[in-house]
Amino acid sequence: MPASPIRKLVPFADAAKARGIKVLHLNIGQPDLPTPQKALDALKHIDRKTLEYTHSQGMLSLREKLAGYYKKYDVALDPDEMIITDGGSEALLLAFLACMDERDEVITVEPGYANYHGFAAMAGITVKTVTSRIEDGFVLPPVEAFEAAITPRTKAILICNPNNPTGYLYTEDELLRLRDIVKKHDLFLLSDEVYREFVYNGQPYRSAMTLEGIENNVILIDSVSKRYSECGIRVGVVASHNKEVMEMALKFGQSRLCPPLLGQIVAEASIEGTEEYSKACFDEYKARRDFFIDGLNKIPGVYSPVPEGAFYTVASLPVDDAEAFCQWCLTDFSYEGYTIMMAPAAGFYGNPELGRRQVRLAYVICKEELAIALKVLEHALAAYNA
Repeated sequence: MPASPIRKLVPFADAAKARGIKVLHLNIGQPDLPTPQKALDALKHIDRKTLEYTHSQGMLSLREKLAGYYKKYDVALDPDEMIITDGGSEALLLAFLACMDERDEVITVEPGYANYHGFAAMAGITVKTVTSRIEDGFVLPPVEAFEAAITPRTKAILICNPNNPTGYLYTEDELLRLRDIVKKHDLFLLSDEVYREFVYNGQPYRSAMTLEGIENNVILIDSVSKRYSECGIRVGVVASHNKEVMEMALKFGQSRLCPPLLGQIVAEASIEGTEEYSKACFDEYKARRDFFIDGLNKIPGVYSPVPEGAFYTVASLPVDDAEAFCQWCLTDFSYEGYTIMMAPAAGFYGNPELGRRQVRLAYVICKEELAIALKVLEHALAAYNA
C-alpha cells in the first residue's frame, strides 16, 4: 500500500502546531465552507428510536432524490442502477472489484488522484498510467499513448473529470476520443465526477454517462463530500446501466452490510432546496481560484496552469525536490508565525520523478488566508534556495 502524499506529512504539521506555528492547509481538499443548514438540521432532529441497518444498496428515498439531481446533467439513472457507498472511495473500490480480476489492469492519466493506487492495491489489480504534462496544461494524452498501454489484461480506463489533482476539465473532443478507445477495445470507462459542480469555463458539464455507444461500459463514481462540504458523512455513489456490474457490486456491498445511516439522512436533506447554497459555493471557489492562481504565477519560478474545474492545481516550483521542500516548510520555516502544508506531487504520478518539482495545492481556505499562504510560499522559496 502506498502512503498518501496528501497526509504523509501530517506528523510534521502536528509538530509545527505544537510549537505555536499556524499551519495553512493547502494539502487536502477539505472545504472550509459550511455544510448546508438544512442538512445540519436533519442530523440534529433525527426522530428514531433505533439507528438501524439500511438496505445494502442504500436508502431508496436517497437514490430517488439522486436520480432527480442527475437529470440536471442529462444523466438518466434509475434508483436501482445506483448503490450508495461509504464515500466516493468505496464507490471506486466496488467498481474495481466488480469489473476486474486479480492482476487485471486499469489505465489512468497521471498526475491522478493518489488514492487510486491504494484502491487498486486492495483489489489486487495493476494501474498503468499515461502522462499529461504541465507544459501542455494537462490536456488528455494522445490516443497513441492509450493504445500503447493497452494489453490483453486491460479491462478499464479511469478518468477524473474535473480532475483531481490538476483541475483540468476534459473537452467534448477529448471525451469522444476516450469513447472511441473504450468502444474499440470493449473496456469499462470508470468516470470519477465528484467535482462536476465546480466548472469555471461557463460551458455545461458533460458526464461520461451521456456518451453514445458505450452506455453499458460506463461506471459513474460520485460523492456528496465536496459539493455540500460533507466529507465526514462518508456518502458516495457507484452507478451504471450495466446490470451485471451492479449485481456484482451489490454482492460486495452486502458483505460490508450497508452505507452509514446518519450520512444518508444528511445527504438526502442536502439535495433539494440548496440551490442558493450551491451557487454561493461556486462563486466563492471561482473567486479563490482567480486570486490564488494569479498570485502563484507572480512568484518567481512558480508556474501553474489555470484549472477549469474542482479546487486544486498542480504547480511547478523552483526546487530540486518538492517533497523535501514541503517537509522543510513544516520543520524549519515560518513567516510571521505562519507556514504552509502542501502535497508533494510525486505521489500523484506513476513515475514519481515526473512530479519531483511539483506540488498539489488546494484553494479551500478563505482568500485572506490564501493571501498569507502566497506570502509564506514566496518567502519560503527564497529562504530555501538561498
